[in-house]
Amino acid sequence: MSEQIWDVYLSGEIHSDWRERIIEGAAKAGLGIDFSSPVTDHASSDDCGVAILGGEDQAFWHDHKGAKMNAIRTRTLIDRADIVVVRFGDKYKQWNAAFDAGYAAAMGTSIITLHDPDLRHALKEVDGAAMATAQTPEQVVQILDYVINGRLAASA
Repeated sequence: MSEQIWDVYLSGEIHSDWRERIIEGAAKAGLGIDFSSPVTDHASSDDCGVAILGGEDQAFWHDHKGAKMNAIRTRTLIDRADIVVVRFGDKYKQWNAAFDAGYAAAMGTSIITLHDPDLRHALKEVDGAAMATAQTPEQVVQILDYVINGRLAASA
């Protein structure tokens, strides 16, 4: 096993258990990884700006305050990351995840995209910037195991 502790940022949709599956799979595989992510509580993420800095009459400024505060966290954690995993779900548009992928690409950080095959065409540019495109959280764990330890999982 690698002595280095890797830093992996988990970006993207917040309505399924994909993060937990990756974190649990990595722990089970004994991978030395510190995981981070954006704030995944939707209400907290949306309302952090006005909750801390005061209310706004216009929705634009409400969202603007929250987006700026969330960007402090996102930029800092992506800047520290060795790998950024970006999950796109089909139920909601994850514009923020696409932005995170672009930011990580601009920083030269390795990206793994995670999405269903039916989103392949819509995400072709994002996948083009990624080092790997997975369809399941378990594949992401296998990729992490391989890049960290050079170890291939036994074929199922």
